[in-house]
Amino acid sequence: MRFSWDLIQPVMPVPYVPTLGPVRQDDPVHYLFEAVVETAATDRFLPYDKDQRWFETKTERVMADAIEHDRHLTLIPTLAERAGGVIKVHVYGSAPDSLSAGADLARKLAAAHGARQARIVWFLGPDQPEEYAWGVGTRVQLKDFTHGPGQAPGARVLEYKELAEPERFEIFADLMAEDGFAFLYGQMQAGSVGPVLVVLDEGTVVGAIGPMETMSDAVGRSRLLPQYFGVCPDYRGLGYGRTLWRAAMHWGHRHGAAYQLLQTEVGGASDRLCAAEGLTSLGFVNQKLV
Repeated sequence: MRFSWDLIQPVMPVPYVPTLGPVRQDDPVHYLFEAVVETAATDRFLPYDKDQRWFETKTERVMADAIEHDRHLTLIPTLAERAGGVIKVHVYGSAPDSLSAGADLARKLAAAHGARQARIVWFLGPDQPEEYAWGVGTRVQLKDFTHGPGQAPGARVLEYKELAEPERFEIFADLMAEDGFAFLYGQMQAGSVGPVLVVLDEGTVVGAIGPMETMSDAVGRSRLLPQYFGVCPDYRGLGYGRTLWRAAMHWGHRHGAAYQLLQTEVGGASDRLCAAEGLTSLGFVNQKLV
């Protein structure tokens, strides 16, 4: 599949590649689009695919034969095989019926492949009103380390391995299971992930961020990968989240990261924190069941 970049670029308000996620605006985005299509018939990861730290094989692939690409609209469907099968149709277009065309294709493909869910994914630029993304969207955030990591944490942050009683993290992980920490704890026990940073309150683990890992992107720059990040409900509003976030940024800077890209729920605590810490908004990624 060969894409006409002149057709996609004007209707791509956010630099986002199906199955890879957000990328930098100065990345070779055209090449990345073609790369995910070229590997669609395999289960292998591209060298710069961040998901390879969680899985042995790629579990989401572009459905190359179902791509629709013309001068008005580009629809790129993907199939994720886990959780009973999920079809996502990524909609790049500005015509009034773009989303309905994407929804029609998603439902058709879900029926044909027996997928449990069908979704559309569409994009808004950073200057568009965020209320259009409220409840269905995430904001793509960029932390650039060009001018340093930012302010110091202001309080002590430990690595998990430094805990005098490591079992206290298991209690925290159970309390924060819905935020992914039970899964993360399992990966930590298996020794398959990088460091996890924690903050304590009178010996109790009340917040964590991790794993702390870097990976080269498509042009060889080192990036800090997204982390699980959370503070126990009873300890929110006390500055622990900000302390952890700043400690993570200092870790990334010390380990040579040039930047970090992440997605935050619009209006959520992490979204507000990133705005307060001066991250750059690259736009919004919206998803909806159809």
